[in-house]
Amino acid sequence: MTRASLEKQPREVAAMFDAVAAKYDLTNDLLALGQNRRWRKEVARAVAARPGHRVLDLAAGTGTSALPFVEAGAFTVPCDFSLGMLRQGKRREEWLPFTAGDATRLPFRDGSFDAVTISFGLRNVQDTDAALREMLRVTKPGGRVVVCEFSHPTSAPLRTVYSEYLMRALPPVATRVSSSPEAYVYLAESIRAWPDQPALAARLQRAGWTRVAWRDLTGGIVALHRGTKADSRP
Repeated sequence: MTRASLEKQPREVAAMFDAVAAKYDLTNDLLALGQNRRWRKEVARAVAARPGHRVLDLAAGTGTSALPFVEAGAFTVPCDFSLGMLRQGKRREEWLPFTAGDATRLPFRDGSFDAVTISFGLRNVQDTDAALREMLRVTKPGGRVVVCEFSHPTSAPLRTVYSEYLMRALPPVATRVSSSPEAYVYLAESIRAWPDQPALAARLQRAGWTRVAWRDLTGGIVALHRGTKADSRP
């Protein structure tokens, strides 16, 4: 796959996710070998939602990632640019306020949320830096961002094994269980091309987030980045 093939337009990416919506959660469980459930728990701990909080869950897909925040008592808005994903989620959890939205032009007012989070979706946004700035805009002063994304394993042996899995094992497995296996070839390549942990932290800082830090999960296969919006009050 060439670099040009990774530079998909927003409509192309949305259509790709529309195509995998029906079996998205099942496929993720299988391809992540069940680790995605642990990663969701770590995201929930980092967001630390509680009653009275407003949480924006971007790239929410079918809404599975939003449920821990709802269970903690926070008003939670699952937002995604894939209408197919949103429809699938609405069939399951019709009471959730699913919202269609582009991460680079969010349909929310300034300072609307106590926390904004995005899991495994930032690398699929065409303009990462614009999305990080938009997340900052809709977050209240003192609020936080939590980004959970595939990253770069910290040990050389794990990097080799992981790269082999992405490019050799993942496509055949996806062919068996996914409604659109070719989409997972694109996703595997996008993971390999994604910035490492320090590089993503630097992008968060450039977007205006403060107190940026990250924690590696599963040996760095996934990284959990956090940041805070500066409180302008004296």
